[in-house]
Amino acid sequence: MRSYNPDLTPPWKRSAPVPEVPAEVDLVVEEVSTGFCGAVIRCEAGTVTLEDRFGKHRVFPMEPRGFLLEGRVVTLVRPSAAPTRPSRTASGSIAVPGARARVARAGRIYVEGRHDAELVERVWGDDLRIEGVVVEYLEGIDDLPAIVADFAPAADARLGILVDHLVPGSKESRIAAQVSSPDVLIVGHPYIDVWEAVKPSSVGIPAWPTIPRGQDWKTGVCQALGWPANTGAAWQHILSKVHSYKELEPSLLGRVEELIDFVTAP
Repeated sequence: MRSYNPDLTPPWKRSAPVPEVPAEVDLVVEEVSTGFCGAVIRCEAGTVTLEDRFGKHRVFPMEPRGFLLEGRVVTLVRPSAAPTRPSRTASGSIAVPGARARVARAGRIYVEGRHDAELVERVWGDDLRIEGVVVEYLEGIDDLPAIVADFAPAADARLGILVDHLVPGSKESRIAAQVSSPDVLIVGHPYIDVWEAVKPSSVGIPAWPTIPRGQDWKTGVCQALGWPANTGAAWQHILSKVHSYKELEPSLLGRVEELIDFVTAP
């Protein structure tokens, strides 16, 4: 005869079951004993590594009832199978496995400098190759009207231009106003330099410092943050912190998406 051992624990002392949640990359949880909140960046050997909004990493054991997800207690478990490739691109678009780069369109996107171009490539590179859009940098926009005239935009060769510090009254806004063509779209972000379009929390700083007018902005930023006086190395450090659109300010995201839509419109 099968023995029967009933659970005699009073109901009010029994632990209610909690859901098991796969520790997928980018899942944001809070560890219950420490209150550390961050996104999952790694899961291995019974542990999970979280990264908080300041870039700090902590490793925790995946114990039962060890985490909070949206305020609810959960047990993290190892994902059943890691995807062989991301389901989305860095820009958040749905990835197309095996897609080949399209032959380059006649249309182009121009950005002010090399750093702008590298940032756009980092986040939108996969999308741009599928759409056949080439991004070129101008090293400033002082000669923008002549550059646009030389490009000779047309309905089948549209030109999109991303401008730094495009705010009312700025030099950039006055230059942009000199260009008028239905086949040219000029948009911009409010930052003095594209560095500022990277969220400070992604770089591990509380905010981008305010630099007095007349001082080179990038050099001033390095000095204010105590970084070595090497703006090239500083930019590579910043760029290394950008893995997807989540690290960028919305004011840049919307403008780049707008340009891509413009130059790829039928």
